[in-house]
Amino acid sequence: MDEPLPPKPARASYVEMTEIVLPSHTNPLGTAFGGQVMAWIDICAGIAAARHARRVAVTASMDDLHFRSPLRLGEVAVLKAQVNRAWHTSMEVGVRVEAENPLTGERRHCSSAYLTFVALDEHGQRVPIPPVLPETEDERRRYAEAEERRRMRLERRNLRRDVVDR
Repeated sequence: MDEPLPPKPARASYVEMTEIVLPSHTNPLGTAFGGQVMAWIDICAGIAAARHARRVAVTASMDDLHFRSPLRLGEVAVLKAQVNRAWHTSMEVGVRVEAENPLTGERRHCSSAYLTFVALDEHGQRVPIPPVLPETEDERRRYAEAEERRRMRLERRNLRRDVVDR
């Protein structure tokens, strides 16, 4: 049996990414397409997952994506991601998206999402992931909440299997 991997601090996976909202990213109302925001979230989360695992990491699922406020043409999208918790071969990454007015620096919360990633070896097989070591109160809260979200994800997955198997 393999030796357990040493835990890594949650902060080691932290990513902050920025994108300017361009006309090609917007709908006729001048706000960013939801699918564009999702793509940016997936990229940011993927970088955080790869930093934590030090492996290629792929998206297994995205859940609880909520659009609270639109990103408008000309604003800067600021995405912040970090691994909240890791299990044997999967990990949860939380991403927060803020809109920044480039002229004033004012920011507002636009959306948040949780994604599950798995790390893969050179043959495309899942590999063990180091546990997350939460150090701050906020990291400990996110770590604990991730376990409940995982439980709900697994329940939803099992319910879908039951429906498909009928």
